[in-house]
Amino acid sequence: MDIADYNARWLQAWTNKDVDGLCGFYAEDCDYKDPQTPGGLKGQEALRAYLTGLFAATPAITYTPDETWPIPGGFCGRWYAEFEHEGVKGRMRGFDLVILQGERIALNEVYVHQLPA
Repeated sequence: MDIADYNARWLQAWTNKDVDGLCGFYAEDCDYKDPQTPGGLKGQEALRAYLTGLFAATPAITYTPDETWPIPGGFCGRWYAEFEHEGVKGRMRGFDLVILQGERIALNEVYVHQLPA
């Protein structure tokens, strides 16, 4: 698998706020964690519900892949995100730990921090 291509397609689905497309990347019994879900989410249906609410509540965000590194069972990927809300621009840098089950994400841990606009 070309992890840079996989990561770029996955981040594009995040940019597009494509819930169905994103869920297609995840295993049915996936584990997902980000700063807003510190206890994590279990399973694709919980992830679908979370993404639906998240995308409805957030402005458009453009995710740009930066680097990927293969690790046993998956990859790590760093990315940048840019958004604008009520005239205020924001930037974030993020990092994903991804463990794959075949070509689907079994575990995704997301780490982010704000950058100066």
